[in-house]
Amino acid sequence: MVITHHLADGTLHVRILHELHVTDRAAAALQIESLVHAHRPAQVTVELPSRSPSPMTFSALARARRMCQSLGIPLTATGPGEEVPLPLFGQEAGAARPRSLEHGARHDH
Repeated sequence: MVITHHLADGTLHVRILHELHVTDRAAAALQIESLVHAHRPAQVTVELPSRSPSPMTFSALARARRMCQSLGIPLTATGPGEEVPLPLFGQEAGAARPRSLEHGARHDH
């Protein structure tokens, strides 16, 4: 088993049980995507196995985040046993958000 989950008050809570590897990264991302499509939660919270996720864990999280973003569902990530969300994808550095173009392409260069 790669993840566990439960639903509470419209939030899908997902817990990644261990640092992911190449062999189970896609399975974790696919399981999260299936849960989101099946339950259509108002938001998703992912509890990571550590505060410094492995590249494969981060990859699965990034894939889930892109999917949630495309559906308009907010996704937050927390460290193990924490309630406070971790900053995702450069937000802690105050990175500017990419601007959307009329055809959905990004203009960030």
